[in-house]
Amino acid sequence: MKAYDGMYIGGAWRPAAGQDVIEVVNPVDEQVIGTVPAGTAEDVDAAVRAARDALPGWAATPPAERAARLAALRDGLAARADEIAETVTAELGSPLKFSQAVHAAVPIAVAGSYAELAATYSFEEKTGNSVVHHEPIGVVAAITPWNYPLHQIVAKVAPALAAGCTIVVKPAEDTPLVARLFAEAVHEAGVPAGVFNLVTGLGPVAGQALAEHPGVDLVSFTGSTAVGRRIAAIAAGQIKKVALELGGKSANVILPTADLAKAVNVGVANVMSNSGQTCSAWTRMLVHRDRYDEAVELAVTAAAKYGDRIGPVVNAKQRDRVRGYIEKGVAEGARLVAGGPEAPRETGFFVSPTVFADVTEDMTIAQEEIFGPVLSILKYEDEEDALRIANGTVYGLAGAVWAGDETEAVAFARRMDTGQVDINGGRFNPLAPFGGYKQSGVGRELGVHGLAEYLQTKSLQF
Repeated sequence: MKAYDGMYIGGAWRPAAGQDVIEVVNPVDEQVIGTVPAGTAEDVDAAVRAARDALPGWAATPPAERAARLAALRDGLAARADEIAETVTAELGSPLKFSQAVHAAVPIAVAGSYAELAATYSFEEKTGNSVVHHEPIGVVAAITPWNYPLHQIVAKVAPALAAGCTIVVKPAEDTPLVARLFAEAVHEAGVPAGVFNLVTGLGPVAGQALAEHPGVDLVSFTGSTAVGRRIAAIAAGQIKKVALELGGKSANVILPTADLAKAVNVGVANVMSNSGQTCSAWTRMLVHRDRYDEAVELAVTAAAKYGDRIGPVVNAKQRDRVRGYIEKGVAEGARLVAGGPEAPRETGFFVSPTVFADVTEDMTIAQEEIFGPVLSILKYEDEEDALRIANGTVYGLAGAVWAGDETEAVAFARRMDTGQVDINGGRFNPLAPFGGYKQSGVGRELGVHGLAEYLQTKSLQF
């Protein structure tokens, strides 16, 4: 176990204001692997002040120079890829191969995409007798989750830096170690002092102090809808902008003409990925009544392959929460066809890959975000019924449509109330905007749309 000291503020590691620490636990064996300082309002204030002091200089830095720092950051992350993957595996429990392929590789790609955008984006445009100028919104507070601990940091920091903003990051208390690696990469990339700052701490203390701080111009938060509501309420009191990426209950709609085996297998893999701890996971599989029984059999077979392939969930509280949902599904009449609430191992925060059949749209497991390896399979009568069920939750973050004819799938996808839809297993695109409808949030991340969140607009008339 290693005790990590200090906060990264103003371009250097500084002692924390308080003496309290947060223990970081390995979810596989439940052993403490390190401690980090538990930040206070005093630490947050120091970080925000450093960011405000650095803002004029960074905002005035030419975009080409900002792009160069981001390129250097990308290279620094690439040089640390193995250490990043090992660190995420230790603090999140993700299998090492998944950590290498996703937790390490995706942030590198995203950082690179913003290095290119910073160099090519037009920060000014002419319309009629006006020049429209896009300038940084100011100091950003980034409060990030534990499920994709580095990706979510990079998805906020990279566009903020590209825009000319300065930023304070408060990472999730369960997975703060990879954030420290990121701070080291930022420092080595030559990002000026105060442009990026890191404060570790608990959400109700450091996170709330950061959201409330009058020196913050934008709060970018990824996490639960409940916490998102609180942050939005805090920001409203100061007329402060928020960007919120919140919960999801995404539908995987398999139309009758689809390749059923492929759609089911990819759908199960999507839900089990990262132990189900993905806000955009397709946790509701919608299948036509004529192919329903076959789909259930395919899903059971597919789920069986993940028993020894997925890691634990992040902590004991999350494990118990997921098991509670499984128990509720059984109590409400859903048919458990794979997995269940019983612990698959004596040690570690593991949950069995679980599949429910005969799920109706009014059941809790069909309406609420579980955030674990749990799939609900629902039956629909016709295409209009499928659309009604797909759109029948308070969420609208992601989804999928499968059909034999791509045109048919696209036509259905256009009617879904959700921010992102994969067509016949479409691949992840780091340049495409990501974000939700309804209670899945406001704003977008990634690509040019993600950059726009960190800019404000000024018109100059001539």
